[in-house]
Amino acid sequence: MTMINLEELARFLVKAKKRTYAGDGREITSERLGFKELEFIEGDWNYRDSYVGFFSAPGQEVVRFRGEPVWVMSYSGGMTPKFRDDINFAKETFGFLKKALSLITEDAPYRGPETFSEDSKTYYQNSYTGDITNFRGSEKIVHTEGRIRGIVFAQDYIGGLVLPK
Repeated sequence: MTMINLEELARFLVKAKKRTYAGDGREITSERLGFKELEFIEGDWNYRDSYVGFFSAPGQEVVRFRGEPVWVMSYSGGMTPKFRDDINFAKETFGFLKKALSLITEDAPYRGPETFSEDSKTYYQNSYTGDITNFRGSEKIVHTEGRIRGIVFAQDYIGGLVLPK
């Protein structure tokens, strides 16, 4: 088994995530029927984000080093039930989510920052426990003013290193 440099993994994750979903990366041919997949490759590293759905879109991110899976994160959630029939609002919400996710850091290379807001009425919140080797967390987008109030998007995630035999 190849020992993975965790700092190098964190740097790669940040770069990969900024260049795929958060950065409107190009979609590739999916390994799984019905899924959308995004990929980023750099040297020996390969990142693939695979998800299905729109309003609710569970998925999985896999990092391979020299072809072997070394890190995985699974996520599930999406628009809260009250907002699952408004495609334009969902697109707006996902645009805001991508801005938050583009602020990912090497010290927590899972999703977005602990908090993010562009105005006083909409904010992103992310909380997690653990480290890059074993973690879990949840994120949400909340509207506090206007006709839309409350949690509009919520998602949980879990992941860490892959440890083969």
